This record gives sequence, structure tokens and C-alpha cells, in this order.
Amino acid sequence: MEDIIVKGAPAEYVCNSGVLDKLEEKLIARNVKKVLVLTGTKSWLAMRPFFPELKKIEVAFEIYHGESSLAEISRVADLIKSLGTDAIIGAGGGKVLDIAKGVAHDTGILSVLIPTLASNCAPWTPLSVLYTEEGTMTHYTVYPGSVDLLLVEPRILIDAPVPMLVAGIGDTIAKWYEADVQISRFEDPPIALKIAHATAKLCAEEMFDNAEAAITDAKNGKLSPAFIKVAESIIMLGGMVGGFGDKYGRVAGAHAIHNAMTIAPESHQALHGDKVAYGVLVQLTLENKTSEVNRLIGFYKKIGLPISLKETGIPLHWIDEIAMQSTRASETIHVLKEEPIHAAEVAAAMRKIEELAFTYSDNS
Repeated sequence: MEDIIVKGAPAEYVCNSGVLDKLEEKLIARNVKKVLVLTGTKSWLAMRPFFPELKKIEVAFEIYHGESSLAEISRVADLIKSLGTDAIIGAGGGKVLDIAKGVAHDTGILSVLIPTLASNCAPWTPLSVLYTEEGTMTHYTVYPGSVDLLLVEPRILIDAPVPMLVAGIGDTIAKWYEADVQISRFEDPPIALKIAHATAKLCAEEMFDNAEAAITDAKNGKLSPAFIKVAESIIMLGGMVGGFGDKYGRVAGAHAIHNAMTIAPESHQALHGDKVAYGVLVQLTLENKTSEVNRLIGFYKKIGLPISLKETGIPLHWIDEIAMQSTRASETIHVLKEEPIHAAEVAAAMRKIEELAFTYSDNS
């Protein structure tokens, strides 16, 4: 076994209403004198009512250019160097946060993250998912250190679009299936993997127990215990699985399918977690876990996750190309079995899901 490198958590994490009121004192405690706030247009509209006036720290603002790409990280890093800031505050969704993490690493400054969505574990993880300028996923980079400061204001999250929450639930359910298929093979796994495995299981349990209530409460703008549990599970638990499990807890078949789906232009309108949730169905079909596929389809239907490629908005004529892309030698779908998985197997699994989804819809 290769070394398992644990990066289990940000250096400091707080989730509480009013937490941003303490932002300045937390920055001062870290000897920060000048910050750049990297955000998006919609993200800033959500953040602005809660963002405090910083009286002792110089602040600059920048709107990101739309993609978490190497070019965008380089652009913002150059801006950081010209301004001479000693911290970057990423305020937004996953792409903004991934850019901020990349910039912090490349420039050697502190990373402060304030998510505006509970849609994935990007706020927690010490990595960035990277795309081309056209939106095709290329790779992800794991950084040597964790995030310096993560502040979650739940009143921002409750006002976010509900489909983003649903997508986050899909992404978090995948943590269990992608970690379990790898960690369960060890007869006596190291402690770090035991933590990752138990956390991954808790991800699924919290979603199955609280997702429906959390979605209902989000639609009503009710900041409930169920919503908080789901939001923290998406951000914290989801991030801990990879943080403790390293490569055994990050990605397997579901994310390989997601990555491959990004070659279709139509996929760029679909949310990350929706695509990953569909990828779970493909992974489980490849594992011949039919009963679990049926269980998930029922759950997905209840909360609004896609149960087929068609429901993600991607035409079925992409199946063969997605299958080929997902089975490239570098992809993580191959961790599912001892022997390599071939494109024909994936294409067959995808078509089987389309048939199952059609049958399910026809009988419901």
C-alpha cells in the first residue's frame, strides 16, 4: 500500500449564523493586512448582506471569469502579486473556491473560504478540480496543505437555489459508494481508512435520513436542524472522506463517469452533483448491484436527482463517446475491478439504466 497522506480538515472551521462578524478578528489573528476577495456576480449578491466592513484590513475585490482553469488561477495569482495581498478570500461556489485554493498555493498566501452554496465538498478539500476554458474537466490537483480558514454562514446557504442543494446531496451520496468499493477490500485497513470508511457511510445515512426534510425546509427558507445537518454533511463529511482516505476515499467510478460526461456540450448545463449521482448508478450497474440501483432510483425520484442520462439533459447519442472517455487508462473507473473496465461494458451499463429508468417512469 502506498502512503496514506491525511489532510483531514481545514486549519479552522466554523459553521454558525453570524460567523462572518468575526472575519476581521480571525484575519488579524493570522497577521493578514491586505486581502483579495474573489467572488462571482451572483455569489456576491448572496454574500453582501452578511459580509462585514473590514476596518483594519485593506480589501480588494475581483470577479472570477467563469471557469476553474489553470489560466484563471494564473490570472488571479498575477493580480495577487501586483496587489501584494497576503490572503485570498474565495466567496462563492465550488469553482470560485477551487480557483482561490489554487491561487493560494501558487502564491504562498493564506486561503480563506466562504461558500455560498451547499453543493459539494469543495470548501473543505485541499484540491482543485480543473477544466478547460470550454468547460471540459481535465484533472484535479491535490495541494500540500489544507485550507487555512473555512467560515460557513448557514443563512447564505438557505437562500441558495434548491437545485444546488439537491446536487450536493447527490455528490455526497457518491462518497459512500466510491469509498466503500475501495476500502472494503482491505481486511485490516489503517486507522485513517477506517475513519474515511465510517465517514463515507455517515454521508449516505445523513442523506437518506434528512435530505427530504432539508429540501422542503430550503424551499420554505426555514433554517432547520435537518438543513444544517445536510449542509454540513455535504461540506464537512464529504470533505473528510477524501481528507482521511486520500486516493482511496476521493473518486472511483461515479466521478469517472462525471468527468467523461463533460465532453458533451449539453453537460455544461447540468450540475456537478447531478452528473455524479447519475455516475453512481452506472458504477453500481457495473458492480452488478441491481438492488442498490433500484433503491437509489426510488430515492432520486423523491428528491429530484436524475435517474438517467436523458434526465441530465445529455442526448443518448453521446453514450459510446462518454463510455470511451470514462475508460481511459488514467481514469478512476478501473479501481472497481481487478481487471481494466472496457468502454463496451460502460456503454452497456448506461443503456441498461436508460431502460430501467423508462420502465420505472412507465410504472410510476
